[in-house]
Amino acid sequence: MVHPPTPSQPPDTTGPARRGMSREEFRVIAASSVGTAFEWYDFFLYGSLIPVIGSKFFGGYPPAAQTVFALLTFGIGFVVRPLGALVWARFGDLVGRKAIFMITLIIMGLSTLAVGLLPTSAEIGWAAPVLLLTCRVLQGLAISGEFGGAVTYVAEHAPPARRGAFVGWLPATVALSIFLSLGVLLSVQFITGPEAFDAWGWRLPFLISVVPLAISVWIRLKLRESPLFLRMKAEGAQSRAPIRESFTRRRNLRVVLIALAMVAAQSFVGYVSTFYTLTLLTSTLKVDTLTANTLFLGLMLCAFLLCGFFSWLSDKVGRKPVMLAGFALAVATYFPIFHGVAALANPALAEAQDRVRIQLVADPADCSFQFNPAGTASFTSDCDRAKQLLARWSAAYENVAGRPDAPVTVVVDGRTLTAGPGLEAELGDALTRAGYPAEGSGTVRIDGPGDLLDGRVVLLFLLLLALVSYAQMTQGPAASAMVELFPTRIRYTAMSLPFQVGTGWFGGVAPAVMVAINAEAGNIFAGLWYPTIMIVIGAVICLLALPETRGIDLDAVDTAARPARRLARRRGTAVG
Repeated sequence: MVHPPTPSQPPDTTGPARRGMSREEFRVIAASSVGTAFEWYDFFLYGSLIPVIGSKFFGGYPPAAQTVFALLTFGIGFVVRPLGALVWARFGDLVGRKAIFMITLIIMGLSTLAVGLLPTSAEIGWAAPVLLLTCRVLQGLAISGEFGGAVTYVAEHAPPARRGAFVGWLPATVALSIFLSLGVLLSVQFITGPEAFDAWGWRLPFLISVVPLAISVWIRLKLRESPLFLRMKAEGAQSRAPIRESFTRRRNLRVVLIALAMVAAQSFVGYVSTFYTLTLLTSTLKVDTLTANTLFLGLMLCAFLLCGFFSWLSDKVGRKPVMLAGFALAVATYFPIFHGVAALANPALAEAQDRVRIQLVADPADCSFQFNPAGTASFTSDCDRAKQLLARWSAAYENVAGRPDAPVTVVVDGRTLTAGPGLEAELGDALTRAGYPAEGSGTVRIDGPGDLLDGRVVLLFLLLLALVSYAQMTQGPAASAMVELFPTRIRYTAMSLPFQVGTGWFGGVAPAVMVAINAEAGNIFAGLWYPTIMIVIGAVICLLALPETRGIDLDAVDTAARPARRLARRRGTAVG
């Protein structure tokens, strides 16, 4: 099967398609969304608690090394996801959606809960980080089979004319779970206080997850198997080798690659609007954590609603128009929006970046590309240290090639500073005199409810909301489109791998790559070129190669694959 057949006319939106959601359909969506909620609740929670987790589980190391090892355990989940996707999805296509659905949820939920129960390195030594790593590996493996199974299960229950709206609840849950994790984290910190939170309160957000875990297991126990899978099984039309059929047959592989391009592009839009933007606000623009998290609480609540809207809209006008509009708006407005964000969040810094001329003069061979997503690289040259100091001040600078035998220098509005032990103090003094603000000075702040209506806060929120809107325009329709590209016999397998590779290996590392590009170029906006170019590539592939699948009958996708199976049977060869 290369392309699923496109409906010759718009789907019927009268009669059953317009009825309200049944109790069974609501149960299917609710039970499926819980796994997605677990995935992102744990993801954001663990990322927010990196310093605490580092100190608790790697306490025998210096603070910098603690952060390094905590980040490594965080990243291992991304590494194992494609492997888990192949394993779980294969069994999902062979034995059924419901069984795998339940297994991955339980593994994922118990692993998240276990993090809150683990003894620390001060209590059991080296066994503590080993247990933490085990939990993260299990979470990564379970998560990799969860989303593909959830989307497949919901889509195979949904009426064709409303499939986008039904499936859209799952990516919408991503925003809602980030909202909930932020809310839980801030609430626990407020209730326990800083000292108690550091001592034991950090465990509570993980332990609280047992409540939705118990509810979701109870709901999923009441679910029935996917009707399309049961019919396929009754007809004896299952794939004997879904992995081989998905990835070694040229026609299916072509569709997998198209799906990968689509997922990668929408992942760039999603990660830029959330994790990169939050990093930019707090690390680069020096906005305090409370203000940034408060803004994102509101943004994620809006994102939840917007994803549902754009998913519904894709049932009316098509998956491709909504997705391509999101891609186009992102590419066209990223640079002006981020310039506006900088000017509103920290106007003194934005003004200094435009006005103060700074040059870093160094031999290019002495300078490293500052890509360090896991914190394991060591940047020790004079050029690297100068770049790190400039990045700490969020300074905009120009790289100038120096002679190999000349010392590294930083020129600030004509004042030349030579690299050495005193560079940090001298550079700080020079930047302050030139007009760079001290950290936290003049930044946007939300200290109370009244600040929420401040004009500067409102304008900043609206700019950030535009970025979040682009993500929802692409994520909701993309989830439905992926399901509709593949036949039931290989659907779980064929969509899970491109999804995990696209989100984990492309979108997932995008913020780290962008930060590295910013440091390399000496410009906090230079990194935007990376997602912009990648989104353009993905959008062009979608425009030219992605079929429109709105309202398609999933049985028609299966029917399109049957001639090849009949030919294989006549020749006496195995299918898959």
